[in-house]
Amino acid sequence: MKSDVALHGVLLWLSMGFLAPLGILIIRMSHREKGGSRRKVFFYLHVILQALSVLLVTSGAIMSMKSFENSFDNNHQRIGVALYGVVWVQAVIGFLRPHRESKRRSTWYFLHWMLGTVITLVGIINTYTGLEAYHKKISANTRIWTIIFTAQVSFMAFFYLFQDKWEYMQKQGVILGNIEPMITPTTITTQSDTQKMLVPEPSAKRNALKNLFD
Repeated sequence: MKSDVALHGVLLWLSMGFLAPLGILIIRMSHREKGGSRRKVFFYLHVILQALSVLLVTSGAIMSMKSFENSFDNNHQRIGVALYGVVWVQAVIGFLRPHRESKRRSTWYFLHWMLGTVITLVGIINTYTGLEAYHKKISANTRIWTIIFTAQVSFMAFFYLFQDKWEYMQKQGVILGNIEPMITPTTITTQSDTQKMLVPEPSAKRNALKNLFD
């Protein structure tokens, strides 16, 4: 029983706690690409990771139905059943993606984004409830696993937020000494030799990290 519960936990952690949020991070990286092969690579990586996540969560659900008592008297089981259904709805929606020229594209995008975000957040929450259920059922110490999972989620959340700020930071010229040179004024004498004005000398803007993904 202990090994079965542990295997179930690993499958669900890989699917909901790791692959699903990683797929979101990767598809967000593709949005920075103007087009071409690199954007397609990110897109197909997203599809592969999410497909693996669906297969793993299905394996975990089947294992739970076969090996465990499913009385649904705790939050972990209830959330898990609802999450499993929504995961497959999201998978079907993903394969029904309209073309970019379609009028339904914006509606599809919003629905796909919303469900993906909800699935990831609820999946992370249910991983914590699973660790708690494992502790109660097996009387095992799960503190170290809780700390490790929290560190992983925190790193992914930081990277998620950092993606939004990276382009802004590049424009500000504060990354790795990427600071615009100071403007040096020069004096230009007018024809009357009595009036002077200050104009900036032209200078080339330096950008040490023009594109993170180049």
